[in-house]
Amino acid sequence: MRFPDVHSYHAHECTVRFVTLAEQWNGIESRLDPRWNEARLALTVDDEARAEQATALLGPAAPGRSGATIRFFATRGGRGVGPEAVRTLLRRIDGEGIAGTLALVSASDATVEQPVARDSLAWEWDAAAAQLPADWSDLLCEIALTSSDHLEPAALLLSPLNPLSLDGRLGFQFRVASSFGYGASAGMVRRCLARLDEAGIPGSVRVVRVLSDTHPVGTQGPVWYVGGKAV
Repeated sequence: MRFPDVHSYHAHECTVRFVTLAEQWNGIESRLDPRWNEARLALTVDDEARAEQATALLGPAAPGRSGATIRFFATRGGRGVGPEAVRTLLRRIDGEGIAGTLALVSASDATVEQPVARDSLAWEWDAAAAQLPADWSDLLCEIALTSSDHLEPAALLLSPLNPLSLDGRLGFQFRVASSFGYGASAGMVRRCLARLDEAGIPGSVRVVRVLSDTHPVGTQGPVWYVGGKAV
């Protein structure tokens, strides 16, 4: 959906300028708390047939899609897609003539995270991270779910981690990088798992493989082969 912004009448003619997605993001950003650290966004495309194209254009933001709605995050002060990068991606969608409505789903500031319950996914991640060697550089992790009903909502909430489905099992694999290379940051992993906790999605998370002190040259990082597939 596009919203009319300016009306000009000239001898029975009406010219309407619509608000672009980039302009919608400008408006959302201007209303955020100055302390904001992360904004969860939902883009609903007017023409669902073009939703796949819009999702591809938002690729750097690791979006998750359900029908005509695409969910992704803008972040500040760390790994992830920043506000200016979001503006650039939305301008590309505008440039393709894809109309839609951008909405703020939720936002968080940079306040200190509170302790979490021992039976939560965030707590499991904290416990697993505490056992990692000090020089870890790359992780391959898995999250197991308890119900197929949770697969789609969990995929959307975990979208910044670029999760991959587990063959024949309920859950996802994802990669984590300590400072550079391919994978989400440890902090982003914790935030995504905390979102699952908040949504009441139970499960378990574990570190499957660990590499330490890697130094990729001309690549984004190491490649693991699991069941004959590169991950």
